[in-house]
Amino acid sequence: MAVSSAQLVDIGLNLTHRSFQSDLADVVTRATSAGVEQMILTGTTVQESREALSLVSTYPGKMLSTAGVHPHHASEFDSETLSELKTLAVNKEVVAIGECGLDFFRNLSPQDQQQSCFKAQLHLAAELGMPVFLHERDAHESFASILQEVVADLRAVVVHCFTGTSASLHRYLEMGCSIGVTGWVCDERRGGELRELVPEIPLDRLMIETDAPYLLPRDLQPKPKSTRNEPCHLPHIGRVIAGLRGIDYETLARATTDNARRFFDLPNKG
Repeated sequence: MAVSSAQLVDIGLNLTHRSFQSDLADVVTRATSAGVEQMILTGTTVQESREALSLVSTYPGKMLSTAGVHPHHASEFDSETLSELKTLAVNKEVVAIGECGLDFFRNLSPQDQQQSCFKAQLHLAAELGMPVFLHERDAHESFASILQEVVADLRAVVVHCFTGTSASLHRYLEMGCSIGVTGWVCDERRGGELRELVPEIPLDRLMIETDAPYLLPRDLQPKPKSTRNEPCHLPHIGRVIAGLRGIDYETLARATTDNARRFFDLPNKG
């Protein structure tokens, strides 16, 4: 396959994960060689948000980050946490609040605490005029209800790693949300419904992400020896999505990159 000159933005990945500790520089080099121009590191706790911001400073212009508390950690959230997120968010390298939302699939925090944590971060984003990077799994009704109450006050919303139904997709679109698609779309076991829905996402609302080190695309050939996902696999995800939409890869890449730059108000690559 010919190498494309198209540049991409990976809107969600976890480079602070321990699996990247020994070879991060090589991971970044491979991503850059593959055409991944910028990467947005996901904050899932206050500590990981701090670590992401610290890593960003090592790769200025190449990386940005978010600051947030994932629903799995909602039981740890309190007023001090909110204050710490606000302090992190004033850094120009922090481009969104999140990852926040609801996860009723695993329920690692009680649902009422997840809802309180989610609401607090949405209001923080509204107060600061920042985009939100959202997580929802098996919690659509509660999630959409909470979001609906504040969405008019939010600058921009992306539902990260969308894996929901047609009804949930269209409800998010009606609220003005953008949609993030990961390598889930490459999974023949679980991704069938998402593959059918990808063409229904307006091109100006679509962004792509790896969620590395998670969600390694199952259809990569040759099959990698490691199950660790990397940002260098983002072009593969883009090509799969382009094929499902019946458009060429360059068009998909240009659109999703433009969407990401606009959504997160990204600086030019350093």
